[in-house]
Amino acid sequence: MSACFIIGAGPFYGLPVAPAPGDYVIAADGGYLHCREAGLVPDLLLGDFDSLDALPGDTDVERFPVDKDDTDSMLAMKLGLEKGFTTFHLYGGTGGRMDHTLANLQGLAYLARQGARGYLYDASYVFTALWNSSLDLPAREEGIFSVFALGETARGVSILGGRYPLEGGELSPFFPLGVSNHFEGRPVRVSVEKGCLLVGWELS
Repeated sequence: MSACFIIGAGPFYGLPVAPAPGDYVIAADGGYLHCREAGLVPDLLLGDFDSLDALPGDTDVERFPVDKDDTDSMLAMKLGLEKGFTTFHLYGGTGGRMDHTLANLQGLAYLARQGARGYLYDASYVFTALWNSSLDLPAREEGIFSVFALGETARGVSILGGRYPLEGGELSPFFPLGVSNHFEGRPVRVSVEKGCLLVGWELS
């Protein structure tokens, strides 16, 4: 299935997962500069353009007002959903302003509530969100993964295959019980029956 790639204006650490033919690439404002750095020509450039000095002439452009409810990244996520994408890869969305990092983590939850799956990449970590669903991670001999409740208390949470297992438990958004679990050479499955989980793991 084709995926939607969103390149934001935050720090850029490369493309662990790169666009393939048929994928759709959106540059969110200054993320266009990262696209150039990576040799990508985006299908669309959108935003309020408060972080891009001049608009390029090699791609379609959608301009939005500075005073708006959505961040540029959220605008890109909503547009991708409108186009029917269910898999999203987000770059340039962490490591800069903390408020934008948190907004993009919430954006993962927004995608999950819409039945999509988003992946937000940092320098050495990737995050995704689950809504009443599960995630399978391949076996690794070592490495860290973490699981957090996002929003309300997550119920029916199972973490199988890691060093610290949990089966049918609860995770609270007010205590980080699921931080720093470990791969132990087995596949890991994280699932939640009711609620939203934020899951992050080290890039191999």
